[in-house]
Amino acid sequence: MIIVKNVTFDDESSKLVGAIRHDVFIREQGIDPELEFDGLDDRAVHALVYANGVPVATGRILDDGHIGRIAVLIEYRGEGLGEKVVLSLINKAEEKGCSRVYLGSQTQATNFYLKLGFSPYGSEFMEAGIPHIWMERLLT
Repeated sequence: MIIVKNVTFDDESSKLVGAIRHDVFIREQGIDPELEFDGLDDRAVHALVYANGVPVATGRILDDGHIGRIAVLIEYRGEGLGEKVVLSLINKAEEKGCSRVYLGSQTQATNFYLKLGFSPYGSEFMEAGIPHIWMERLLT
């Protein structure tokens, strides 16, 4: 059973969210922990996906509609869980009255976001040693 919860970065959820991001971004992609945990988590709403009671995917959205830190544990990829995270965060943005959501997509993930209605804008840039492109989705 898959459950998606929107949570704040409190004591319990911060450990769960942090563990997923640590596995995906720090261990798997080699991102510096100080870059990954940038001090903005307390200001964000986080999506946390559970598969059969186990936390396996996460992402966050800031008040201005900036989506980020989308992470799915490697053994759970290809099951649509990243899409569930992003759609949950878009729903939060709509509830807050945002006119758009935006994100810096790793270029290798561009097609994933295109399928969810995002469009690229601007030039490619480097973040944490990984090529990215800005993408946005206008909300109605």
